[in-house]
Amino acid sequence: MSTASGEADAKVEGESNVPVASQLTCLGEFKDAVSSRTVIMVMGVLVLQLGFILSYVGAFHSPKPVRIPLGVVAPASVSSKISNGINGIHGRPLAAREVSDKAAARRQIEDLTLTAALVVNPTSKTDTLLVASAGGTSLVSAVEAVTTAVEANVHRNVQVVDVVPLQKGDGHGLTGFYLVFGWIVGGYLCAALFGISSGAKAATFRRSIIRLLALVLYSLASGLGGVIVVGPVLGALSGHFVALWCLGTLIVFTAGAVTLAFQGLFGILGIALTVLLFVVLGNPSAGGAYQAGLLPPFWRAISSALPNGAGVDSARRIVYFGAQGIYGHLFVICLYALGGTVVTLLASLRNERKATRVALITTPQAVAC
Repeated sequence: MSTASGEADAKVEGESNVPVASQLTCLGEFKDAVSSRTVIMVMGVLVLQLGFILSYVGAFHSPKPVRIPLGVVAPASVSSKISNGINGIHGRPLAAREVSDKAAARRQIEDLTLTAALVVNPTSKTDTLLVASAGGTSLVSAVEAVTTAVEANVHRNVQVVDVVPLQKGDGHGLTGFYLVFGWIVGGYLCAALFGISSGAKAATFRRSIIRLLALVLYSLASGLGGVIVVGPVLGALSGHFVALWCLGTLIVFTAGAVTLAFQGLFGILGIALTVLLFVVLGNPSAGGAYQAGLLPPFWRAISSALPNGAGVDSARRIVYFGAQGIYGHLFVICLYALGGTVVTLLASLRNERKATRVALITTPQAVAC
């Protein structure tokens, strides 16, 4: 009886302990597979992912023209009235201004002072809308829609004339956008590999200089490769080979230098900050699918302040507008490149001093042991 009772007790005790042991084993395995640091990083990924969705959908879900520059060429007796009428449209989609003649309007479109120009024909019921699709097809479509509605209200028609058309292979004018985005991706991936590749060591000052020099070589190759792909290989953009190569080299180096700077300051978290800057914020505001004049205020404000937007508009101006007005964009890109380089070197000096202090503290303790 006692033996049977003992076996029964052992069986009951074993049954009660199995779930507890199992739970402890599962919890231990989970902690072993997913550390607390990993959980924090995963939460960071979640925030980055939600930011990506918020930024892209927020920028693109409801594009509206806001104060797009429009020239008005009309007889003096009606020119002011037409301009005031257009400026009085609810929401102010267009910012109309009087222009002396058709030739002046065309020149201002070609130097991007104006997006379009409405040329009123006093002897006909059909007016002419001069546009530059090379400046952005979505922008031109928005201007055309508004002016067509305005003309219809006074029982007039509008004929669209494209004075700066897109090249044949540049469908919807998006080649420059994808070219610049590809350069940026290459730049920050190359720099990220310097920091996280197998066997990579902490970035000392000397090592940072070597990495920056290696980044220059990569930037030259990446810039050249991008221009070859969109030019001779695909025929998407023709001409301006050297200018685009120089622009690409600068953009790639800028993206890489900023990435190295973020890594020097924040370690692996710096890669996430790079993605936040260039992908989450920079890409939807760059003026690809929708130009800055169609974006909500936040994205419109940061468009030309980030390398993405500055680079895309520079490429567009180089190819189609004789490089008019690119110096401000180049200044922005160079500012990021210089800032990234300086911060990378300063962060490496900080890391060296920190490593030296740690060595001075631990070395006497090691000798004493």
